[in-house]
Amino acid sequence: MPTLGAIADDFTGATDLATMLVARGFRTVVAVGADAVASPAEPDAPDRWADADAVVVALKSRTAPVAQAVQESRRALRALRAIGCRRFYFKYCSTFDSTPRGNIGPVTDALLAETGERRTVVVPSFPATGRTVYRGRLFVHDDLLDESPMRHHPLTPMLDSRVDRLLRPQTDHPVTRVGLDTVRAGADRLRAELDDEAHADALVVVDAVDDEDLRTVAAATEDFGLVTGAAGLAAGLTGPHPDQARARAASRPGDPGVVLAGSASAATRAQVAHALVRLPHRRLDLTLLRGDFGAAVAGLTAFVRDQWAHDPARPPLIYAVATPEDVETDTPAGAEPPSVLVERALAACARELVDAGARRLLVAGGETSGAVVTALRARTLAVGAPIAPGVAWARTEVRPSGAAHTVDLALKSGNFGGTDIFTQAWEQLV
Repeated sequence: MPTLGAIADDFTGATDLATMLVARGFRTVVAVGADAVASPAEPDAPDRWADADAVVVALKSRTAPVAQAVQESRRALRALRAIGCRRFYFKYCSTFDSTPRGNIGPVTDALLAETGERRTVVVPSFPATGRTVYRGRLFVHDDLLDESPMRHHPLTPMLDSRVDRLLRPQTDHPVTRVGLDTVRAGADRLRAELDDEAHADALVVVDAVDDEDLRTVAAATEDFGLVTGAAGLAAGLTGPHPDQARARAASRPGDPGVVLAGSASAATRAQVAHALVRLPHRRLDLTLLRGDFGAAVAGLTAFVRDQWAHDPARPPLIYAVATPEDVETDTPAGAEPPSVLVERALAACARELVDAGARRLLVAGGETSGAVVTALRARTLAVGAPIAPGVAWARTEVRPSGAAHTVDLALKSGNFGGTDIFTQAWEQLV
């Protein structure tokens, strides 16, 4: 039975954390929304959580209205508690994506109230992906957060690198900091500092620049009822099944696959550029989609099926953006925003292609991933083989048109993965 319950504020964040938990020996299932946890099992069906050590609830709350994000997060925690979880982890992005009003602070406040905890840690560090915190400042590789490409994020532009300054306007709790010197003094010293009255009732931003720092933070907070952070904090946890946590693949080599890339991030653009000379591809045409959405989607899916007929081992790529110039800046008056249209189109492609035989899908972009998972009507994802830090394949049953299909699905944050991920990810499915 699961004892660790996590709440992730987007779908790629959920699989990001689940990937880390599997690597640390936790048999991990991602549940799509609180209802996937709370809904009753089929009559006479085995307990679906019996083999899980950890359950991660995937929400689409990062940019939702504050009240909605808080309500959904509370429901998720209550559902996790009902299946036996006693320790909780609020997972947000390692680039601390948020707005001046939230949602990281308000959700953390709500989860503290729900668990009855007085204080918690705030740990966005994820060194494996280049995210570190030093003197309270968040770095993306060698750049401060506000000097990185995140400064120009279309939904959550990050204009400050000081985590405590970003957090204070969002929370009703004091926001304090603990520096790297204290972390490097060891878990006992860090725990003593966290227990100090100076951090009572506080959200404590903790420095961490490598995995050993994260292991120290995890050891110092092992009896906290609630921790918050990026997936990196899971590097310090130890699960009960170090050799058998990974779920088996659902598909076989040569089964039809597809890449659906909705992200406009610099990392995904580089991945798209790499794939354009290696994979068959089509770019979303927003004008065609606005003119006749159904016909445009039908054209895209027909292209993919034709490519499968020629070479099913080479997954076609459907993408939104390859260069900054591809980003639409002059949306027609009254038209659907480009980001929403992209999500809707790729979700429709996923639905049609699974019905046509796709059994391997790699999706790039947090919002796109949420739209695809929703369109496929996936309820739970059993996490399997890792692809890159924060990215893994997951086995899931989907019902896009009523009939059930078991597929392998990888949900990739726009900022994650190496340049060759769209061409090399398939090698992990064995």
